[in-house]
Amino acid sequence: MIKRIQSRENAWYKSLVKLASSSRERRRLGMAILDGPHLIEAWRARGGIAEAIVASESGSTRPDVHGLLGAAPAHAHVILPDRLFDALAQVATPVGVLAVVATPAPAALPAAIGDALLLDGLQDAGNLGAILRSAAAAGLTDVFLGHGCAFAWSPKVLRAGMGAHFGLTIREGVALEALAERCAGKLIATDPRAARSLDRVDLRGPVAWIFGNEGAGITPALAAVASELVRIPMPGGTESLNVASAAAVCLFEQVRQRRAAAGG
Repeated sequence: MIKRIQSRENAWYKSLVKLASSSRERRRLGMAILDGPHLIEAWRARGGIAEAIVASESGSTRPDVHGLLGAAPAHAHVILPDRLFDALAQVATPVGVLAVVATPAPAALPAAIGDALLLDGLQDAGNLGAILRSAAAAGLTDVFLGHGCAFAWSPKVLRAGMGAHFGLTIREGVALEALAERCAGKLIATDPRAARSLDRVDLRGPVAWIFGNEGAGITPALAAVASELVRIPMPGGTESLNVASAAAVCLFEQVRQRRAAAGG
């Protein structure tokens, strides 16, 4: 059954506005907002059940949005006047549909870590989302966010991740230096001054990658526990790569080496 809400004084709508506008509220309630059909379909494909699917009146006339209202599993399906929906929108030109979902409960730290990402003070939401997308594409599942990282389930990170979140186990607020002791294989960080080039390092075994803050890089304490520091060869003379680009280069060099070893 589809419910229609017309008044901005509606209690449920007021709580939704607060959720949409406050990262603190999303963290407190363990909720996230998925903006647009692509993210909602990705959530649905993983078997997720939304707390609510919310569409604008104009958005509900679109075939893809209308289909979500009719078929996407949710505890509530709601249509709002455009003026009320626009107050929730996370983008300048909203498609006209969003979902409210519960974020996964925090997972316990594993006893041993194989392939993984350790992200240290990564503050830019777009970079974080892009890195999560690369990790999922490269076949990783474990991502550990240290203190100071952007909230993984913020709308901007979710949009940049393009659905990658739903195939990953993301742990936030992790003490990364202590976690390093659990790495079963190599613990590698990038450093433009490192002696060894990325393509000269054996990446066929388990690797936990460390990527750090966009400006400051990784902390000295975390660099000290890395088993190897490597540099990405840049014959063009650029001083460094964007952290999301650097992560993609490293992860897919690992994919390349493993495919070559397997004869693929």
